[in-house]
Amino acid sequence: MASTLAPPRTEAPGERISDREFNAIRELVYARFGINLGEHKKSLVVGRLQKVLMQRGFRTFQQYYDWLKNDASGSGLEELANRITTNHTFFNREPAHFEFFAETLLPQLVARRRAENRRELRLWCAGCSSGEEPYTLMMLMREHLGAEVANWKTILLATDLSATVLRKAIMGVYDTDRVSQLPVNLRRRWFVPQGEGSVRVHDDIRGAVVFRRHNLMSASFPFRHQFDAVFCRNVMIYFDQQTRLELVGKFHRHTAPGGYLFIGHSETLGRDETPYEYVMPALYRKRPLG
Repeated sequence: MASTLAPPRTEAPGERISDREFNAIRELVYARFGINLGEHKKSLVVGRLQKVLMQRGFRTFQQYYDWLKNDASGSGLEELANRITTNHTFFNREPAHFEFFAETLLPQLVARRRAENRRELRLWCAGCSSGEEPYTLMMLMREHLGAEVANWKTILLATDLSATVLRKAIMGVYDTDRVSQLPVNLRRRWFVPQGEGSVRVHDDIRGAVVFRRHNLMSASFPFRHQFDAVFCRNVMIYFDQQTRLELVGKFHRHTAPGGYLFIGHSETLGRDETPYEYVMPALYRKRPLG
């Protein structure tokens, strides 16, 4: 009896990536976004980009890379950023930072601004992901200022590389269980039920946070005023040392004297490699004037 041979298997588009293709994409991601993809990230790149290749009709990563390099619209790079970046966050992540902000930083800063007769607070959340961090900070500012909030200018800029997570942040809708880690008073006052299993951030808070797309690898930042605190937590873990040092230098230039830089607890800055003063783990301060 003649044997029946199965037809040769045909690989799906984007199912395999060569070393040359991976290195080309890795260099592009590093140059544009500062993200350092190690050799062990090959499977991640394939997993996150295979669907993009199929949707856009490319059979190989080389075809996809060539298209990215020649895409004048920038939509391809934006899509690449959305796919490559990891946006894992939750409310009240690393709570010691929020405790310090509410119990130490805010009282000191508000007292200093009152003495200066300048009722203005400026914060920047760089790498804000889906909005949990900036919304929490705005809630804490509102709680601290109370009835006086109308007399203050509270500016909170929240930026991220990914347009996808920014759209989610602007909506401000979250599963109820994701909000459960916040203090009860914040949950009750600043969230509105959105049907079974979800809540929405109160309009007073959503309207007070400015969300913008921003690439931290930009040569310069377009900010006219310095910030009293910069939050860039669990972002620099994807950068190499040189990229981190350059970014911290830019943060320092845009931090007001006496202002703070918050980073993730899994991140470290060598005390001899940063212009900030060490305060406590994952928290640094720019030296005050005088």
